[in-house]
Amino acid sequence: MTGNLAFENLSLTLRGRDILDNISGGFEPGRVTVILGENGAGKSSLLSCLAGLREPQAGTVMLDGQPLLSLDGSARGRAIGLLPQRPDIHWNVDVKTIVGLGRLPHSGRWGMSAADHEAVERAIRATDCTALADRKAQRLSGGEQGRVLLARVLAGEPRWLLADEPLASLDPAHQFDVLERLKVYASTGNGVIVVLHDLTQAARFADDVIVMKGGRILASGTSAEVITADIMAEAYGVEVQISTSDTGEPLVVPVRRLK
Repeated sequence: MTGNLAFENLSLTLRGRDILDNISGGFEPGRVTVILGENGAGKSSLLSCLAGLREPQAGTVMLDGQPLLSLDGSARGRAIGLLPQRPDIHWNVDVKTIVGLGRLPHSGRWGMSAADHEAVERAIRATDCTALADRKAQRLSGGEQGRVLLARVLAGEPRWLLADEPLASLDPAHQFDVLERLKVYASTGNGVIVVLHDLTQAARFADDVIVMKGGRILASGTSAEVITADIMAEAYGVEVQISTSDTGEPLVVPVRRLK
């Protein structure tokens, strides 16, 4: 079972601007947490700190009760996988090779094992990339590349999967596929933390929601507790209408900007 991931009194300043302002919180394994907030709220910076890619000026990220940055790179890579915002593929190699890079924290000195290859195949199937496996990754569309890079993260089988706007460039059908894949990943006892902009998808997909504004946490709790008209108005400066579809799914629609 995955242990807890938490952050305590986290502060981050970049180019003289406070990006994260003394924030604390935590995440539970087996649940999907969505982070919401306007552009510049600090969402991506928080993910970078949670992944151990950026060291804050103050505060600590804790994994299983110990500082994340006290772990070596391979241990962090096995524990936490990050799909960054607007990832790029710089190598003109086939998709299967790209996905195989996700196994680097697990691979021994003699290369990939049978278990590594099996994990790569599972990730390729889970992201609907089977037909792409032998194609050059740089020749794929942006949406196809996004699915390949998600497969790379899934191949690493991290205990915590962090994804920054994973729906960007995906068509509606594959958006649903990715969200369902992440939901299933959490159901096996792993933790999933996702930055989204689509409020309806967040309301449908999230177990828990954190709303950020100006580098601070405006609200946190279950999806129903946090995705409310009042909190969305404060977070985004817009009026939203919240209703349900014919099948009972939540609908969150921005209707006008507030002055």
